[in-house]
Amino acid sequence: MSEPKPLPIAARSEGCPFTPADELYEMQRSEELPRIMVPSPLLDEFEAATITRYEDAKNALSDTRLRMGFVFDPDAPRTMLNQPGNLLNYNGADHSRLRRMLTGAFTVKRVRSLRPMIERIVSDRLDAVERAGAGADLVRLFSTPIPTLVICELLGVPYADRADFQHRAQVGLDVNTSRETQIQNLAEMDEYMATLIASHRESPGDNLLGSVVRDHGDELTDEELVGIGNMLLIAGHETTASMLSASTTLLLRNPDQLAVVRDEPDAVDGAVEELLRYCSPATAMPRQAGEDMAVRDQEIEEGERVVVSVLAANRDLPEAAERDLDRLDVRNPPKHHVAFGYGAHQCLGQQLARMELRIALPALFNRFPELRFACSEEDIEYRTKALVFGVRNLPVTW
Repeated sequence: MSEPKPLPIAARSEGCPFTPADELYEMQRSEELPRIMVPSPLLDEFEAATITRYEDAKNALSDTRLRMGFVFDPDAPRTMLNQPGNLLNYNGADHSRLRRMLTGAFTVKRVRSLRPMIERIVSDRLDAVERAGAGADLVRLFSTPIPTLVICELLGVPYADRADFQHRAQVGLDVNTSRETQIQNLAEMDEYMATLIASHRESPGDNLLGSVVRDHGDELTDEELVGIGNMLLIAGHETTASMLSASTTLLLRNPDQLAVVRDEPDAVDGAVEELLRYCSPATAMPRQAGEDMAVRDQEIEEGERVVVSVLAANRDLPEAAERDLDRLDVRNPPKHHVAFGYGAHQCLGQQLARMELRIALPALFNRFPELRFACSEEDIEYRTKALVFGVRNLPVTW
């Protein structure tokens, strides 16, 4: 077995931020499961076996022997990965119990009912971009506010609190912060969310969090409800915001692909799937072996950590023999991808994320059909080392 080596969990090519690093492709070709050192402000640096092939990723993410590994420890400091109510802190029957209470809020029918609200928010943000004029930063005015406003509507967060709410979510996903910063940030999130939960306990609002309190409040403690609220904030806000900004940047770099999203409504659903595969905003998913086991006939010991590279796996789909998966092709959407994970812990809010992308992207390019960068492509800063891949700034003109 080779010695573990340090590797950023979101390793991207120096030549193109949308392309996996050469090291990830080398791992994919290797018959041996490589061990790497994974930096984490919440777990400290840890060693993990790395899974980069698509079939291995699907098998691992659906294997109940590979657990989340973040079971709540009341004696340890509270972090995003150590709090009751967060689905990432549960396995097996405990996870199923909690997930069942939330599933009804994210059905296809329920998400479809949110379309008018999302369309209104998108239209308002497009007005804001137009008012700002040439040089407007789409990250600040469009990509970030849309999922923020949507999740605030769903959680019942007052408009005046949204800036602080958004800031705490960004800190919670920043791997470059210290553990102390993360602990302090979660304490502030807990304090705010506890106030929100108390309000819903008194009078459940007509929103997602209100419905959970109304339908399952007797089965959940206030601490669990606080954790649920924090989880929904992080999962429902930052990933979609990052995906919107990354997709827009990618399409501006590929005008022929942008034209399909702008001009062909019937192609939008498939285009969004291809963008999810290609951008892979949530780049890596960690697990921990609950018992001795084997992955591709290679031993994984009980307690050993495993990291699934979503970024690499999405360039290794079964259709790799039919097409070049390193080339963006929104007319040829993937039959399968693991951008939302796979198995019991597959993203609960994936239909909501899809809905926001399907509405926002064509609306942006139709409002501004001549949209283009207001700076050189080299001046755009990417978050290639964050837990969620994205773009820091996106100045545009039209």
